[in-house]
Amino acid sequence: MLYVTARSLGEGRRAGIVSSLGIAAGCLVHMLAVAFGVSQAMRQAPLLYDAIRYAGAAYLVYLGMRSLIAPVDADALQGSSLPGASSSSWRIFGQGAVTNILNPKVALFFLAFLPQFVDSARGSVMLQLLLLGLAFNTSGTLVNIAVALGVSRVRGWLTTSRRPLALLQRVPGVVFIGLGLRLAFDEPR
Repeated sequence: MLYVTARSLGEGRRAGIVSSLGIAAGCLVHMLAVAFGVSQAMRQAPLLYDAIRYAGAAYLVYLGMRSLIAPVDADALQGSSLPGASSSSWRIFGQGAVTNILNPKVALFFLAFLPQFVDSARGSVMLQLLLLGLAFNTSGTLVNIAVALGVSRVRGWLTTSRRPLALLQRVPGVVFIGLGLRLAFDEPR
């Protein structure tokens, strides 16, 4: 939600919604990994977990630094895109997906959460995992889209005045860096 909030605040409604869809794509990767047993390997290989965690953290810090060092352009902020960031929907989608895929805590969450609701007596465990994962992903995506819509309204109010415009560029950068640092230094549960 923080990622979607930052994207919506910094780049507007479209970027928030597209980011939500990218995050959903990343969740699909994790869901498939659980269904096929790949996440179990990550749970049992701390080095793999750490490698993915640090790659994800570095990526978030990179996105944040890119946002912080770009020059403030009030005209661009009143429009739809954040300076220093591509306004390409595919790029925003890809960044959302990569951010989620490189977060091993999402994989571990799916690994811990989904199997609790599986009953092997009711049929294919893999099919149950996939259906449960799709239900979770759909509801999470709808919540993220609602967040994007709400935050983009706040952004609209902020852009009526030129004063807070620089914050619209800097806040997402700080959020991305904060998320990256949290991912890097937070101990696995």
